[in-house]
Amino acid sequence: MSTDGLIVVDKPGGMTSHDVVARIRRFARTRRVGHGGTLDPMATGVLVIGVGRATRLLTYVIGADKCYAATIRLGQSTVTDDAEGDVIATTPAGGLTDEAIRAALGALTGEIDQVPSAVSAIKIDGQRAYKRVRDGESVDLPARRVTVSRLDVLAIRRDQPDVVDVDVEVACSTGTYIRAIARDAGLALRVGGHLTALRRTAVGGFALAESATLDELERRAPDVVDLPLAVAAGRFFARRDATANEAKVLSHGGPLDAVGLAGPYAVFDPAGGLIAIVSERAGRARAEIVLAPA
Repeated sequence: MSTDGLIVVDKPGGMTSHDVVARIRRFARTRRVGHGGTLDPMATGVLVIGVGRATRLLTYVIGADKCYAATIRLGQSTVTDDAEGDVIATTPAGGLTDEAIRAALGALTGEIDQVPSAVSAIKIDGQRAYKRVRDGESVDLPARRVTVSRLDVLAIRRDQPDVVDVDVEVACSTGTYIRAIARDAGLALRVGGHLTALRRTAVGGFALAESATLDELERRAPDVVDLPLAVAAGRFFARRDATANEAKVLSHGGPLDAVGLAGPYAVFDPAGGLIAIVSERAGRARAEIVLAPA
């Protein structure tokens, strides 16, 4: 049976996140595999995969802040707001100043109300928005409050006539669409914009430096888990060590006394095994999920 834990995958371009999950299921020889946050097929980089009981940690991974390296092309708009969609409008952007570009991107930092890209995985009445768009429907998605905590302009390049390519690094909250930043910067500058490259460099504390390619994982299959369950939880959460009696109570779903830790946090038994992810309220520490072996 496959070990429970997390894998930090360097997703290649041209694959969906579900494609990666399917490959890992085959490598790990288990169906119990999931991912911690979708990456578009065009995008590459950090995709956190959960195996076995660690799939229950993925809800916390999905909510973690993320970092990206991206290239925005100004002067062209596409139907998908990235390079995978057809160009639907062009406006010469060669006359834009560096100052104007930096100002437009600077206005898209902090807490902002962002309208997600119409071609996205967001559901409308039970159906993905991208499916509705591909079926010819017009889709209007409501704006969502997101936080872009950092948007650094690394380079402004004018390698082709009438378009400007801007290399950026972005740190943001979950739910932020980098494609939408490209679109909105283009709209503000009145030339249109879309994303030509996207690489996720970090999810929470998990970064590219510790990632593995699918080829590397295939070579060592079925031993594909890099971060066993207890190690993964220790990386992601604050830690509380339980006594033997507390461990017994918590593993059966019972509450513990609160200790004043901001939650959620991970509780470990005296042997170092992970018991549960816990949060405190009304003077008690209660399990959000129990992860001790049955």
